[in-house]
Amino acid sequence: MLGLKLLTDPRWANIAESNLHEILTDHAWCEQKAASNAIMLITQNPEYEDLVHELTAIAIEEMQHFQMVIDIIKERGYSLGRERKDDYVGRLLKFAKKDGSRNQAFIDRLLFAAMIEARSCERFRVLSKNIKDEALATFYHDLMVSEANHYTTFLNFARKYSVDVDVDKRWQEWLTFEGELIQSYGTKEYIHG
Repeated sequence: MLGLKLLTDPRWANIAESNLHEILTDHAWCEQKAASNAIMLITQNPEYEDLVHELTAIAIEEMQHFQMVIDIIKERGYSLGRERKDDYVGRLLKFAKKDGSRNQAFIDRLLFAAMIEARSCERFRVLSKNIKDEALATFYHDLMVSEANHYTTFLNFARKYSVDVDVDKRWQEWLTFEGELIQSYGTKEYIHG
């Protein structure tokens, strides 16, 4: 369904589970950044009423996920660490087109968001299927479903509001780029690491 070119090696879940404090902290900040991205899209595109409505709901949901992860961190006796630089997201952002029309930049920002949601969904699936901690496995399964919905929302808005972009062709370019990029990741206890 997601169209990802390279799936995560299930052994990555062992890396994540070996340092739950680190993966949970990274996950919390990923949720906060996802909420911020949705808010930025709303701020820059207020003329699209349905987008404003849907992305407001996504921003709220992402902050609820942030709170849920913080609660898990606290329940387990950890503390929320500092935000980490997400090299994977930074490299995706560099791939996004910024020098074309306003519509092209808007569509690429939606595809950027869809790409992150797709990979997060896939990583949450790996965690839900492979970690021994049953409570966290269930938690990640539920989040996987949520991320899949976000992924389709962003992709559908790109298709709906494209004026001068062949969205399906550009999405394939995103998938190809990400498939090459992700080969450098999967060795650290980061959601995208």
